[in-house]
Amino acid sequence: MDENFRAFLDRLEREGDLVNIDQPVDIRHVATLVDQSDKALRFNQPIGYDMPIVSGIIRTQQRAMKSMGASTYAEIEQKLQRGIDQPIPPRYVERPPVKEVITTGSEVDLFRLPIPMSSIYDGGPMITAGIVMARDPEYGINTGIYRFMVKEKALTGIDIVTPNNMRLFAQRAYEQGRPCEISISIGNHPMEIMGAGYRAPIGVDEMGIAGGMRGMPVELGHCETIDLPFLADSEIVLEAEILPTGWTQPEGRFGEFTALMGGLHWNPNVRIKAILQRRDAQYYALHMPWENTWLAAPTRYQAIRRALRTAGVQVKDINVTLGGRAFWHAVISIKKQAGEGKNALLAALSVMDLKHVVVVDDDIDVFNGEQVEWAIATRVQGDRDVMIIPGARAKPLDPSLPVMPPGVVPTGAKVGIDATISEGIPHERYERISYAYADRAKIADYLQGKSDAAGLAGDAQVAEAEAAIVQQLTQAPMYYQKLAETLGRFGFNVIARALGRLHETQQLWQTDEGRLCMRGSKFDAKPPGKR
Repeated sequence: MDENFRAFLDRLEREGDLVNIDQPVDIRHVATLVDQSDKALRFNQPIGYDMPIVSGIIRTQQRAMKSMGASTYAEIEQKLQRGIDQPIPPRYVERPPVKEVITTGSEVDLFRLPIPMSSIYDGGPMITAGIVMARDPEYGINTGIYRFMVKEKALTGIDIVTPNNMRLFAQRAYEQGRPCEISISIGNHPMEIMGAGYRAPIGVDEMGIAGGMRGMPVELGHCETIDLPFLADSEIVLEAEILPTGWTQPEGRFGEFTALMGGLHWNPNVRIKAILQRRDAQYYALHMPWENTWLAAPTRYQAIRRALRTAGVQVKDINVTLGGRAFWHAVISIKKQAGEGKNALLAALSVMDLKHVVVVDDDIDVFNGEQVEWAIATRVQGDRDVMIIPGARAKPLDPSLPVMPPGVVPTGAKVGIDATISEGIPHERYERISYAYADRAKIADYLQGKSDAAGLAGDAQVAEAEAAIVQQLTQAPMYYQKLAETLGRFGFNVIARALGRLHETQQLWQTDEGRLCMRGSKFDAKPPGKR
């Protein structure tokens, strides 16, 4: 499949799946407009920026299929399996188009990139579609997708709290007292995004898997300031290093694939050394949670099927359900031989949870199967909330029970799942994603030509905004989005730069809930072990 990111966008536009918003739009409205749209959106004039924003390209299952050149969703899994079984190594190109504009050193300025906010409680603008490549002296190259919260014009965090190969690379570098160099490619075809998102064994080249899915090599370029490759056809590439500070910096919160707000994470800082970009670059903002879900699900199908095959179970079909956010719940049909039902469960559970009377909180619609499933996926711990009671009286019409003589009451197992929020769990863990300005920013209005007014802009206004921010945060902590709304008279770029200055001068911090506060105040968060 010889199609790059731009060609895919062109195809979506020709087929009516991508809409251009040509009038000026406040970047603070982007996420909620994307969430309201069933089409991919390209914002050609985000106020305060010289670069378009594209988002929502994999908003539906149909567009996920389209991106992979598949006629069915199951065909995506087949392509992934082909990539795993028959990987094609990547190849390097001499003059990648992403090197048309190169910025290094003190000229690096992330605030020039139109990185939007997502949900109300986010800790700051997040780079959500970065394909990250790193090298370990022993294990070689690893590729994955991680998010980066912008803190200063050349400083971000990287979310690697979950055990994975990237965290291992960073940990090994930290223990040796050295930075871990990384390249961050932004604006790539979903084929490479899926390849990077596949959790391959350490030492396996994920871009080789992407090449096998494509049927041709993925093209790479070489960085200017670090000894690493990047995806040659990217719109933007950040050359960076994870600083050997350890997991000590507050980051987040962020709306997760669970459709819930994640908590405040502690992560390392990342210093950006160079920005490479096309002259007419387009910034791709991966929208949570659905763009993540539709590209992640096929990797789960493949992993479950592989586990069942290893167990000697013949699979008829698998359904990785949406209620389980394409990560936790699976319905599996097998061509059964004696005893294989239990073997299939054990094999599948080695990949993900299969999570039977269910009790839910009153915020769950019990008539909505997806909501019930979502409650089970996000509120249950098996050892705590699942009760299995053997030897209970059962209905004779249950076909899964042994045939019993007439008049004999069969017994079987009953399962109860408590899918309520348990006592002692912080409420913020269950704050649902709620997009800012949803009461006033409506996609229908923008499609009819609505424009947003530009806020105050310019270097002089940055100092004014900085003083206003200090005044606000001295009174009480505020979420980044709420602060940007309160100071709405300033352009978002001005607010971001002012906050960047405060971070540079080490005046800015966050509370445990992820609100911004002044460092050293009674509100600020303390690292684990220092409370």
